[in-house]
Amino acid sequence: MDYHSPASFAEASALAANATGITRFLAGGTDVLVQLRSDLVTPDTLIDIKKINGVSDITRNADGSWSLGVAVTGAEMSEHPELGRDWPGVVEAMDLIGSTQVQGRATLTGNLCNGSPAADSVPAMVAAGVTVTVTGQDGTREVAVEDIPTGPGKTSLAKGEVVSAINIPARGNNGGDAYLRFIPRTEMDIAVVGVGVSLRLNGDTVTEARVSLGAVAPTVLLVEDCAQAVIGTTLDDAALDALGAAASAACNPIDDKRGTIAFRTEVAGVLAKRAAKIAYARAKGEDV
Repeated sequence: MDYHSPASFAEASALAANATGITRFLAGGTDVLVQLRSDLVTPDTLIDIKKINGVSDITRNADGSWSLGVAVTGAEMSEHPELGRDWPGVVEAMDLIGSTQVQGRATLTGNLCNGSPAADSVPAMVAAGVTVTVTGQDGTREVAVEDIPTGPGKTSLAKGEVVSAINIPARGNNGGDAYLRFIPRTEMDIAVVGVGVSLRLNGDTVTEARVSLGAVAPTVLLVEDCAQAVIGTTLDDAALDALGAAASAACNPIDDKRGTIAFRTEVAGVLAKRAAKIAYARAKGEDV
């Protein structure tokens, strides 16, 4: 195995473009190193991006948006004094991944690029409208998070491309987000269903909404029907019922030992309603 520690994303991209065999990027390593030690994947080329300038920075930009380096850990996100106030759902989703020790290494970027439909941070990022900057041989491009995973363990990134930044939009006024999941155990398990919701209000009326579902299809879903179910409403019981029905209708899950198709479909609707209530309360400035 060839190990590289590039000084820039352009260099990392060039290394990946010219590599043969299996290539993996190393940020936190909570997926890559486990796969390597379990003999699930043995990379021919391992590109460690942790020494690139800025990869551990959390920056609030002048317009209120956020830029996160690709090696920012879950622990660093949780400990940041302002990020969680703007986007509590994104931070809480990342905080659900693994143990305290894992939180010291795990990253949003790794969780996204691992390609798991059950990744906790991805529905929260999709609901928040997060994008990533991708660096390749032809320069950089900005891609919506929902367009990165293409199936279990697969992404849309081309050979030589690497995610080089996480871009979280400005929260703005009267907005709130939330993420909820169901797991069989109380701690450190993979989501059977995950739901991210982000809302904006004008008074008591929902004017903007994004709803994302995880672990109920081959990729995380952004469900427009869920958004339309609540936009223009005060999130009354009828709107919540319509939201739950839309979430369940969007599901295309599998049967496995952790949950049946019927169970996942039902729970998706229940969690969508609960997450929407939390996001709505946060948008109204309530401490939830």
